[in-house]
Amino acid sequence: MRALVCHAYGPVETLRIEDVPPPALKPGHARVAVRAGGVSFAALLGVQGKHQNKPPLPYIPGNEMAGVVLEVAPDVAGLAPGDRVTGPVARGGFGAEVVVPAGNLYRMPDALDFAAATQFPTLYPTAYGALRWKARMKPGETLLVHGAGGGSGLTAVEVGKAMGATVIATAGGTDKLEVARDHGADHLVDSRAGSIRERVLEITGGRGADVIYDPVGGDIFDQSLRCVAVEGRIIPMGFASGGIPQIPANILLVKNITVIGFYYGYYNGWGRPGETADPCDLARRQRLVHEAITEMFGWFEQGKLRPRVAGHFPLAEWVQAFRLIEDRKVVGKAALDPTR
Repeated sequence: MRALVCHAYGPVETLRIEDVPPPALKPGHARVAVRAGGVSFAALLGVQGKHQNKPPLPYIPGNEMAGVVLEVAPDVAGLAPGDRVTGPVARGGFGAEVVVPAGNLYRMPDALDFAAATQFPTLYPTAYGALRWKARMKPGETLLVHGAGGGSGLTAVEVGKAMGATVIATAGGTDKLEVARDHGADHLVDSRAGSIRERVLEITGGRGADVIYDPVGGDIFDQSLRCVAVEGRIIPMGFASGGIPQIPANILLVKNITVIGFYYGYYNGWGRPGETADPCDLARRQRLVHEAITEMFGWFEQGKLRPRVAGHFPLAEWVQAFRLIEDRKVVGKAALDPTR
């Protein structure tokens, strides 16, 4: 089969398109013909060797995909060849075929196309899990979303709005901010123009944001500590700025605030071996994800979620697709098509 292969960690230009043997079908799994593989910041870090998960080399990158079921293992129920599905994969999303645990596959609504569907295996449920399961955000609370022009931030804007929050979106430049507005943001803050802290306090009447969703890190996180409401919650979702912040415990103490860690891969069985050994607990986590994605597919059909696709590129244009992320030009999410 055709696939994009990483032989050594480094720049994305070093990846190669090759013909490789298709993966073997395993018990409890399904084989899927990939029509779109999501191009993500996590996939970029993986290729560069900077992600916490490092699969053995060589490997096929790509952590989320959408496609059509080709075959299922004999012990799998509820899936059949021809089903249109999307799901997360530890690796392999940039190959023509991938073998996926059946518990991690979700049938797609008919109106959802393959490229847009790549946002549902990780981006949307990451926002959902962080805001509902961990932050326990309530309708009427104020949610501050950083990096709202990128895939992670934009999905958090939509999910937060669907949950009933008042959403403040930050992003670099008016173009990205207008996209955030189009996807539900109530207030916009240009992160390149003055103090985010001052604007957030102005918007909230000095109270601050109840929940802050931060895929950026660095100085943005430091400003978040100073514009979060008393008893507020901050969720550091990534470090796109390159800076991993150090948290001053005195600020947590005096403001009664909580900083919440949330790794969505744990719910798909991507945690450390000791965290994933219990099959009953993994099944519980997978049920949580299925319930969340079922609800979000409903929101999609109601028009509350409108996944924005930055481009659906042929596999041979992988450098161009990744460059959108590296150059901070991506608005929404790009995808690769291994069939082209």
